[in-house]
Amino acid sequence: MAAAGASVPPALRLIADPVRWRLLRELARGDLRVKELVAAVGEPQNLVSYHLRRLRAGGLVIARRSSFDGRDTYYSLDLAGCANALADAGHALHPGLASQGAAFAGTGAATPRRVLFVCTGNSGRSPMAAALLRHNGGRQVTAASAGTRPRPLHPAAASVLRDRYRIDISGHQPMPVTAVASMPFDYVISLCDKAREECPEFAGSPRRVHWSLPDPAAGVTTPRAAYASFDRLATELTTRIHYLLPAL
Repeated sequence: MAAAGASVPPALRLIADPVRWRLLRELARGDLRVKELVAAVGEPQNLVSYHLRRLRAGGLVIARRSSFDGRDTYYSLDLAGCANALADAGHALHPGLASQGAAFAGTGAATPRRVLFVCTGNSGRSPMAAALLRHNGGRQVTAASAGTRPRPLHPAAASVLRDRYRIDISGHQPMPVTAVASMPFDYVISLCDKAREECPEFAGSPRRVHWSLPDPAAGVTTPRAAYASFDRLATELTTRIHYLLPAL
């Protein structure tokens, strides 16, 4: 029996625990803090923290200190890590079961899904996310962006999207979130912890999702450093959007 158990892929052993599975299911809906996960799964905080450590060690979950309140930590799925682990587990069972990863068939509902991305300044994270979603989602989505405290577009945001994706956002005009709160959206995705706390209520009760992404402009002092920081942001946004599209 011990030998048979040892052959079970590590990811399956991790996921098979009911509490860990519930935590993963909650994080599949968006980034959350420990206290929110405790409330969601109805388990003591010390137990939830223990399982989160196990999931982090197994490469399935990422922890990131909140940029709004440094005492808080946001947890998110390591989407690529989960996809690779599950693909390896499928292949271990049968080569024909190897996952090909998430895909977007582009044959969704006739009415495009309406998505609003919100960050603080509407100067980097949210306009980049909206542009990348439009670029990858085609006619199946409409994407907009806004900020709780709008600022002009960061030049590195435009440069990275132009160079890497041939997307032009140089004409982006910052928009206050209050100006679009009455518009109908299916999803409202906050991209920074401060904006999550400051977002108003939205008409029609859209689904609220949080992605805890640090400000790419924070702490950078040269154009080269800024470009590298926004480039990393674009990579993470591309990954998250790749896995968002099938859910839309």
